[in-house]
Amino acid sequence: MLRLVALLLILAGSASAAELTFDIRIEGGRVHDTMQLIGVHEGDSVKLRWTSDRPLTLHLHGYDIEKRVAGDGVIEFSFTANATGRFPIEIHGAAGSAAHGGAPFAVIEGYQR
Repeated sequence: MLRLVALLLILAGSASAAELTFDIRIEGGRVHDTMQLIGVHEGDSVKLRWTSDRPLTLHLHGYDIEKRVAGDGVIEFSFTANATGRFPIEIHGAAGSAAHGGAPFAVIEGYQR
């Protein structure tokens, strides 16, 4: 019985990392409700593909990824989820956007594998 429990724990802990891609559209400085919280697990390969109705700069805190989104193009944040916790995504430098410490418009939530 003890061996079976040990085997199950090993198998549960060895779940393979996923490759996740999220297409996110920003309109009027907001994202759809279903994209405001994005869950990933440690080790996952994550791609966030962004489009916007206007030019703006996005910043993913904790991973220090910051990129400019043109009003007519797609940009991508690619990273390996290497931490657990909540990592806000904010629009920087836009009138009416949340400043550092304000409410983010989306959050990456990293879970333990």
